[in-house]
Amino acid sequence: MEQAALMAVQYDYDGAIELLKSQPDYESNTDMQSAVSDYENTKATCTEYPLEQITHVFFHTLIKNTARAFDGDSDSNGYNQYMTTIDEFNKIIQSMYDKGYVMVSPHDMAVINEDGTMSRGSIMLPPGKIPFVLSQDDVSYYHYMDGDGFASKLVVDSNGEVKNEYIEDDGSVSTGDYDMVPLIDTFVKEYPDFSYHGRKGILAMTGYDGVLGYRTDIAYKTGKKLQDDQKKFLEDHPDFNYKQEVKNAKKVAKAMKAEGWEFASHTWGHKDVAATSLDDLKRDDKKWKKYVAPILGETDMIIFAFGADIGSWEGYSADNEKYEFYKSQGYRYFCNVDSSQYFVQITDDYFRQGRRNLDGYRMYYNPEMLSDLFDVSEVWDSSRPTPVPGM
Repeated sequence: MEQAALMAVQYDYDGAIELLKSQPDYESNTDMQSAVSDYENTKATCTEYPLEQITHVFFHTLIKNTARAFDGDSDSNGYNQYMTTIDEFNKIIQSMYDKGYVMVSPHDMAVINEDGTMSRGSIMLPPGKIPFVLSQDDVSYYHYMDGDGFASKLVVDSNGEVKNEYIEDDGSVSTGDYDMVPLIDTFVKEYPDFSYHGRKGILAMTGYDGVLGYRTDIAYKTGKKLQDDQKKFLEDHPDFNYKQEVKNAKKVAKAMKAEGWEFASHTWGHKDVAATSLDDLKRDDKKWKKYVAPILGETDMIIFAFGADIGSWEGYSADNEKYEFYKSQGYRYFCNVDSSQYFVQITDDYFRQGRRNLDGYRMYYNPEMLSDLFDVSEVWDSSRPTPVPGM
């Protein structure tokens, strides 16, 4: 009954009904029969949501300590532009929940058939509910962010829950909800109807500094072609164990996927796909497949870095070499950055969606563009330096 109730609260009425009806004592259990009747009545109120009117919002790594992030050093301006604070994030998510928003996946919006073609999905929701897609870029906790007020990695705690580690000013390590993944997990525990069929968000992952805060790229093992900050990391961690690092990252990724999270390629090297040659993109994807996919799992989604894209707004075609390459590598879901409320293309071959950046730049310069989601004046973190630097 409890499992069915959760399924129904997350809009999987068919699953809840099927689960109860499959119980051996269903015919004699009036509680189950009453629940099924309720689920059927609620299901009857649902309508199919227009897929082309589904928005996609994204964040970068969230700022935990604004004093450390906005301390006036060379990275402060970038953090102010591209990042969101935990306080802002919590208020944004609460506002969106209050407005009826529900997390869905691109895999709900478009489905790959057995013959390889793509079909439109179907998202059924009760009145007042609005589906949206959530994603986060670069969840690697890059070296350059060390000491700047961000979490240092994702971990699985003693309860089996995914949390963040954060290195305090005195060097001690705290564990808690310090970035999007554990914050959303905690929020959905309290408000399970914020998730459609158990969906969470998508993490767009690079690989050059490793993943999820773990230094899993092959360079850390071979010691070859290391950047200066990677060399310093290895010098500061003489007991570094590459094999254990990979094992720990896999454990976190597995726990996240069990909770409804998905992973996408963000290219291994955070490439601008529009400005990078096809040969370079091929080399880059080979690295992602070799060093990232074994940890996070295979993916059919690619979320382009820098908001770039491999084609114009008109769509991808067979004479687009970059599109044909990525398609040949199994990518069928493509996302860029687009400032409009909705940008969705679903064809027989691919799914494409624009994303909206909910960061310092957008909130400062274009608050009116976010009014469907939240009121910037109620969300804005007063510890931000102003004005926010322009692009």
